[in-house]
Amino acid sequence: MSSHHIVRDDQEPALIIANGSSCNTELLGQLLEWSPLVIVLDSAMERVMKLDIKVDVLLGDFDRDFDPNYYKEKQYPLEVVHTPDQNKTDLEKAFDYLYERKIPAVNVVWATGKRTDHTITNLTNIAQYRDKLKIVILDDHSKVFLLPKKFEKWYTAKTPISLIPIGEVTGIHSQNLFYPLQNDTLTIGYRTGSSNHVISDGMVVIEHEAGDLLIMECFD
Repeated sequence: MSSHHIVRDDQEPALIIANGSSCNTELLGQLLEWSPLVIVLDSAMERVMKLDIKVDVLLGDFDRDFDPNYYKEKQYPLEVVHTPDQNKTDLEKAFDYLYERKIPAVNVVWATGKRTDHTITNLTNIAQYRDKLKIVILDDHSKVFLLPKKFEKWYTAKTPISLIPIGEVTGIHSQNLFYPLQNDTLTIGYRTGSSNHVISDGMVVIEHEAGDLLIMECFD
């Protein structure tokens, strides 16, 4: 895999590599090509090094005898960001870092899979950054992001789509989905909008009045 990425002066989304299950090299390569900034969480750094990826920022609490200076020498120039706060996950700290740098968007890989508790936390925690950062979490099977109050996007027919509420989401309306929503309420643990799909080629419109609603575009 190429060890370089194209700098676009922060116009393109940054990339965070977390420490869940690896994605395929094609997806990772596509994201690296357009990312102006690559952040790796400390727990994933050894795996990333084996892929010959140029890392810009190494971030984490550096516990368990982790030595950031070892990687600083091998990845020069490398910014090392020590974030010892145990009240936040390392992924949240990476989001905070991007917000402080005024970088508006980020793609995240390796954030799902290995542990279910980490997967659930990583997906649901993006709600708190609604007004700070545009976050997209990707793996080999799906693309997940938080919906604005009105969402419009063109899809091909039969594209699988799931709507996942974080808590309760009210006043949901949809257009061009096989299972329509008309002033519906979705509540995590009781009723979700999983395994829906697009009826025909064209615009899908999803609106909701209150709450945090994730969309999952599924690839298989």
